[in-house]
Amino acid sequence: MGKIAFIFPGQGVQTVGMGENLYNNSDAAHEVFSKANEILGKSITNLCFKGPEDELKQTGNAQPAILTTSIAALEAFREKRVVVPDFVAGHSLGEYSAMYAAGVMDLPNILKAIQKRADVMDKAAKSSKGAMSAVIGLTSDKVEECLTQMSAHGVVQIANYNAPEQIVITGDTDAVTLSATLLKEAGAKRVLPLAVSGAFHSRLMRDAAAEFEAFVPSLEIHDAKIPVITNVDAKKETKADVFKEKMPKQICSSVYWTQTIEYMVSEGVDTFFEIGQGKVLAGLNKKIAQDITTYNIYDMASLADVLAQI
Repeated sequence: MGKIAFIFPGQGVQTVGMGENLYNNSDAAHEVFSKANEILGKSITNLCFKGPEDELKQTGNAQPAILTTSIAALEAFREKRVVVPDFVAGHSLGEYSAMYAAGVMDLPNILKAIQKRADVMDKAAKSSKGAMSAVIGLTSDKVEECLTQMSAHGVVQIANYNAPEQIVITGDTDAVTLSATLLKEAGAKRVLPLAVSGAFHSRLMRDAAAEFEAFVPSLEIHDAKIPVITNVDAKKETKADVFKEKMPKQICSSVYWTQTIEYMVSEGVDTFFEIGQGKVLAGLNKKIAQDITTYNIYDMASLADVLAQI
């Protein structure tokens, strides 16, 4: 085994029932959920374990619920085995789980941060007509070329560089919709509208970013003990002051996920642990780099399976 990275999923992985097995079988995970209920003043346990799905998928609930589940899985892992990664990273809101893992913020601060982030993003989404679509089978260069041609129709830009030929676009609803035809003509295999409430990771989120920037000074933020590869530039970061600058920026800038994985691989990482609900990032890893291993930890059975292999 070469170098190791912990990676954490973002919005969209939420599933009713997530985290319940961890809560019932790990003291450390149980404590994370209990503290989340207390700190946020709402029942994250009910949202995660019982839903209903319509409530769980709302941005203001999904983000803290996913974060709590990821951190609970991390602490259940730490309870069983001490594994210190060389790098950490997270996809969009998953970056906050990564910052927690790196010691940038403790549990109360990270939960307050993600709830505020979710609330300002939800507010911005409701005040603008935005949409997002996944573009499959087209390189980022080709997507960027097409979007440049569509700029006269409104804001439209790349939200996520998820894999070499898996890109998410974001922006004004009309511009995103019109872009689909051009992207298909350019060779995209599919352009799939996503079930989201707004144009996340676009310029339409600037008001949310500004409001979050004003909130950041209220958080206690430390230098990272482990380098965090940040979404906005796919570069490693450890300094508290820079996290304070990048956190608001991340709300309205692209998520450079492909570049993040490629950077860690170039630094010698060959083993990834995706910690949190689902296996989305493991799937992307297969498309980004061939000669790496990705383990998933999301419940006690998957944790036991991982522990038996490492």
